[in-house]
Amino acid sequence: RCHPCGACSGCTRRHFCISAVALLVLVAAVASGVAALALLPWAPGLNRLCTAPNNRTGFLCDDRVTCVPASWVCDRVSNCRNGEDEQEQLCGDLPHSLPGYLVFYCSNPRSWVYADQRCNGMNDCGDCSDETWGSAACPPCGQEWWSCSPVHFQFCSCIPRRLCRDGTQHCLDWSDEFVCPA
Repeated sequence: RCHPCGACSGCTRRHFCISAVALLVLVAAVASGVAALALLPWAPGLNRLCTAPNNRTGFLCDDRVTCVPASWVCDRVSNCRNGEDEQEQLCGDLPHSLPGYLVFYCSNPRSWVYADQRCNGMNDCGDCSDETWGSAACPPCGQEWWSCSPVHFQFCSCIPRRLCRDGTQHCLDWSDEFVCPA
């Protein structure tokens, strides 16, 4: 007696036919399950680490394409299409409600900045702990910066090269005016 798949009873092709049909059903079930999971929104903050422009830490929106810089999260401006970067669950108790990858704690335990403000050349913590090589693990001054002891509070150990030879002292030793190449 032969079966619809062309195998006759007692034949090994029959088992192959049944296995192939079962495999197709399994593949279809898995594919529809994966598709359904892709449509579900993510829980705020979980598994949303991404790299924003300028190689900065970011927050991945529900569309799984848009990467918002960390400092744009909970800034009262919706940068994600569905506003998930401003949800109460994420922004309700800053910085404690934020996922750890979005936060950098300054040397003063009560002070914090967004992770993308660490190593940006600016004194965001107020004590330069977000810019020091030790606690923040920042690399030395980049090509766009001049290494010196700045006289202005906003900088830590580097100043932007655009400030070199501008007629204003930015470094204690005046190296920004007399040594730094313009």
